[in-house]
Amino acid sequence: MARQAQMNVDESFRSENVGDTANAAPSNAQLGTNGGRSDSEVYRAIRYNEIDPSTQVRNPAADVLIQDGGMPWYKLREGPIITYGGSAILGIIALLAVFYFVRGRIKIDGGPAGTTIERFKIIERFGHWLLAGSFIALGLTGLITLMGRSFLIPVLGPDAFATLAAGSKWIHNNVAWAFMLGLVMTFCMWVAHNIPNKLDWQWLKVGGGIFTKAHPPAKKFNAGQKIIFWTVMVLGFSVSLSGLSLLFPFEMPMFAKTFGLVNGILGTDLPTILAPHEEMQYSNIWHSIVAFVMMVAIIAHIYIGSVGMEGAFDAMGNGQVDLEWARQHHDLWVAEVEAKQGKGESP
Repeated sequence: MARQAQMNVDESFRSENVGDTANAAPSNAQLGTNGGRSDSEVYRAIRYNEIDPSTQVRNPAADVLIQDGGMPWYKLREGPIITYGGSAILGIIALLAVFYFVRGRIKIDGGPAGTTIERFKIIERFGHWLLAGSFIALGLTGLITLMGRSFLIPVLGPDAFATLAAGSKWIHNNVAWAFMLGLVMTFCMWVAHNIPNKLDWQWLKVGGGIFTKAHPPAKKFNAGQKIIFWTVMVLGFSVSLSGLSLLFPFEMPMFAKTFGLVNGILGTDLPTILAPHEEMQYSNIWHSIVAFVMMVAIIAHIYIGSVGMEGAFDAMGNGQVDLEWARQHHDLWVAEVEAKQGKGESP
């Protein structure tokens, strides 16, 4: 128990007791045919590299019979990951609720114009909802998988939770492909509109008008939307890589090489020789951390795109937004669209 609690323990009583054939029992006595070694002594010898065992099982992890990283991984997963990750989600929800009651909904100045302009084409909306819908499904099933034992078993009981957990795992593993497809689609469609420019600094200096009545100029995507876009793209790519590593256990190790690259750049001393199980443990922890950060960002995005701003949901609802809303939040983009329409071009 002390060793599992990461305490310093004198291991010599184990590491030096790995069997001595000179003390072997007679062949007709207990353990005699094992040369004086008990199973516990054999495994001590394996753990302290006193013997070089071989196995008949052939897979990438077959040669690792004992791996000490399980308890630290479990304690990190069940402790700080759940505590801080869950607190971050509850915290952003509480913060947005307070913000809503203090700031209120961002209204269209002077009211809607009554005429609309096309904001997003149907293929853009499909890509967005494919990405958004799959992420919500992944987030919910991921939370059930991560936190269910602590929070749902006491409520549902072990049998009902076992069914729920198995279904969540199946959904999570298969919906992941839709998420990755949506990620690629939205990147290809919108990356050109999300390149940072000098307008973004002007938008950020006034907080995008969220805290004031200011309406800084913006093209199709303002600085806030660009932050969300790159957050989703970068973290989505990262969470997809760690997810693929978990989908194909022991087949896609990434952290040993990544740690080596980081060591070369920053001069750190991260481990560069990892057992297959350690690679999986790092992937699991990283997958959870990145997912929590994405959930916090997406919750804020959902708020501003729905109850937080009048007329915002229409952009992804039916693709048509009120013209006054568009001029208020994306005036330069409206000017570009109207100029193209005046020339008879497709916007």
